[in-house]
Formats: sequence, C-alpha cells, structure tokens
Amino acid sequence: MTLQLNKPDLLKTQCLIDGQWVSSDSGDTLDVMNPATGETIGQIARCGTAETRRAIEAADKALKSWQSTPANTRATCLRNWYNLMLQHQDDLAAILTAEMGKPLSEAKGEIAYGAGYVEWFAEESKRIYGDVIPAPDGDKRIICFRQAVGVVGCITPWNFPNAMLARKLAPALAAGCTVVCKPANETPLSAYAMVALAEDAGIPPGVINVVSGVTSEIGAEITSNPIVKKVSFTGSTPVGKSLIEACASTVKRTSMELGGNAPFIVFDDADIDSAIDGAMISKFRNAGQTCVCANRMLVQEGVYEEFAKKLTERVNALRVGDGREADVTIGPLVNDKAANNVISMVEDAVSGGAKVLTGGEREASGPRFVKPTVLTECTSDMRVFKDEIFGPVAPLFKFSTEEQAIQMANDTEVGLASYFYSRDIGRIWRVSEALEYGIIGVNEGAVSNPAAPFGGVKESGQGREGSKYGLDDYTEIKYMCLGGINA
Repeated sequence: MTLQLNKPDLLKTQCLIDGQWVSSDSGDTLDVMNPATGETIGQIARCGTAETRRAIEAADKALKSWQSTPANTRATCLRNWYNLMLQHQDDLAAILTAEMGKPLSEAKGEIAYGAGYVEWFAEESKRIYGDVIPAPDGDKRIICFRQAVGVVGCITPWNFPNAMLARKLAPALAAGCTVVCKPANETPLSAYAMVALAEDAGIPPGVINVVSGVTSEIGAEITSNPIVKKVSFTGSTPVGKSLIEACASTVKRTSMELGGNAPFIVFDDADIDSAIDGAMISKFRNAGQTCVCANRMLVQEGVYEEFAKKLTERVNALRVGDGREADVTIGPLVNDKAANNVISMVEDAVSGGAKVLTGGEREASGPRFVKPTVLTECTSDMRVFKDEIFGPVAPLFKFSTEEQAIQMANDTEVGLASYFYSRDIGRIWRVSEALEYGIIGVNEGAVSNPAAPFGGVKESGQGREGSKYGLDDYTEIKYMCLGGINA
C-alpha cells in the first residue's frame, strides 16, 4: 500500500534514538497493516532491550540541557510543533486512518485535538510556579519550587495514536523532562510522524526518543531502568497493574489512564433528542474504540421505548466502510481479535435474552467490520454490562428510580467517564456527587478537551492529563528552608 502524502518524509519506519533514525540492531521488522484492507503500509524496526536502553541513555544525556532551557524557549518549540501539526494535518490524518482505520474526518479531528494539548502546554510551561510559605520562626523562610521529574517513559495505545501521545509528550516537555516513547505496534507510524515534526520544530536531539517492536522487552527496560523516573501509560487495567508492580522496584512515579465501563444514563425528564445526539457522539466515535465511550446505556422506564426507537433510527443511518471513503462514519475494528471479541459479546447477550434492534453481526466489507448494533432487554449478568465493549455496540438497560440508576452505574471496579441526561438541577447535583467516576458529562456526550483534567478513579487509574493539573505528574516539589535571616 502506498500513501500519497504532501510531505512524504513524514512516513518513517525506523526508530528515533538521540536524534538519529535507526533500524533495529537485528535488522528485524514488523508489518503495519491497514485494518480496512489487510494491506501492509510499512515495515517498522523491531527493537528490544538494547535499543530501548540506548534511547533511555540518550534521554538522560539530553535532560540537563533541556531542563535548564528557559521556559520561554521550550514554549516556543512547543508552539512551533503545534503549528506544524496543523500545517500537516491532512498528512497526519492520512497516516492515522491508514494504520488505525477510523474515518478520515475523525482522524483530522484527532490531529487537531492532539495539537490542542501541545498548544495548551506550550502556554503552561511558563506557569510552573512555586510558593513562599510563612515560617513558624522569624529567622527562617520556607520556599517551594518545582523541577522536572526527569526521564519519562510513555507507553501509548493504538486507538488514538496521535492524541494519546500528545497528551503525554506536551506536559513532559513543558516541564523540562525528556522522554522515551513506546507507541502501540499496530499504530506506530503516527507517533513517528509526530516526532519528525517535533524535530522540525526545534526540539533538540535526545529530548524525544521513540522505540517500538518487542513490547515485553521495551516495557521491561522502561520499568526497571533506574534512569527512568516516571512512567505514563494509557491502556487496559490488567496491563496497567503489571506496569505499576514493575515500577515498584525502583519506586518510579506512575500515571495510569486505564480501562473504563462508562454508564450513559437517561432520566425520564431528559431532553431525549439531545440525549440521542450525545449517545451517538459518545458511543460510536472511533467505532466505539475509546476508553470514555458510553458502554452501558441505562434508560429510565418512562422513556426507554422512545429512546430505543430513536437511537436505532440514528444508528441505521451510519455507514460502515474504509475510513478513506468520504461518506464512511464507522471504520473497521483494529484487528481480527478485537472484532471477534465484540461479536462474542453480542452473542453472549443474545443467548441471555437480549434483543437485536439493528446490527449484531459483521459487515460484508470484511472480517474486521462490525455493524453498529443496538441491543435491548439487556441484564447485568451479561458481558456487555460487566466488560468494556470497545466496539460499536449499544446495550440498553432499563431502570426505574434514581437510586437504582446510581447503583447500576457504580457496579463496576473501574471509574473513568460517565454521562447522564436530566433537566432537574437537584438531580444533576445529587447524581454527579454520587457517581464514582473521574469524569462526568451532564447533558453532554463529548467531554474531553485540553483545558479539562482527564483521568479516572478506582481501577481506572491515577493522575490527570490536560488542564493546569496536567503538569503536576511531571514535576517534583522541592522545599528549601532558608535560615539565618536575622543573623
């Protein structure tokens, strides 16, 4: 498969270590596949322990200089990077769609979204403030200041290969950290292209290093190497737990943005048409392959039938196909395993008594295409209630009271995003305070933006990405006690 790009040198297949694009030591490669067609887009360097160690050492070598670079200069580099990402938005989107499958319009939106984090933290880099604290003794002064935590390891997923990396790189660089990135092997080309633009933006060699290949070896080196002071990971809860455990041996700081099981609650007093709009955005964006997408549609019995009917009508208007086609709204799932898992969850629900209003099977386009699906009469013992679906399947669950809705929503070990629709101001406060989630969308299905703190509670992780809080995970607070003032 040949990609037609305005800037062809954005299509990189080697890893970046200390400012040099290099092949793996062994010369081995991995194929990157277009999930819509099965075609090979490119062959990337298959790196492992040795290459990762060199990348970490390069980041360590670059740390002192980057950390001491004036915040204004770091901000200028980030701002240049932001401008280049938007300038080459079409190329970045074409690469993203080719390796991940999402519709081109969504891919362009992701590029703008990721670039927004770069812009935000370009500005925040100049606002890393400290404090002077009143001392208990008049002969002393208490001063607190923040410094970069050091070398950071960033491990990112395949579903948003541009935005998830931007959300980690931007605050790390703004704080003065240097980075070793490990993108998902399914979608490494987006990371390489982004970092190529970072070079063009003036970010010095060694500040950003990117390796992909043998996941177990790369992850083990990042989590065990004492040079790495922090690990930031976006992915599944089981993998996140393993990384936290591995980081414990060197007491690294960790930020974990892990799995979700988002409830989407529709109360009787909701604006149903608005709720349908929110459900379509939240559930079917990226073919349902998002950690914050609506997983369980909890609908109060008074509006259940109306909501199911209107949702089905909207879902039937979606078009499944290759994301490069102009009118496609639902692309393929990332691989055969993902599609098989989604189909098995639908089959589990149907065997338990759920009814298929639309979809429920593969699309004729290919094995990785799943028809957008609406299921009714779902129950809490089904996998679609317990597990993260990660596909275009909307299961509807009926509830009768506000208390029951809250209990159903919180009946999960994770707590990333949640949504509910109501026009009762008292209910809005009660339910928002009762939901055990880090993110709550009230009468809104799209909640993420650079100015807001993104992250979850319970087993959905720790730390926040974006907002003024996003720099906290990349800085250490130093306390200096200055004595002898009156001597």
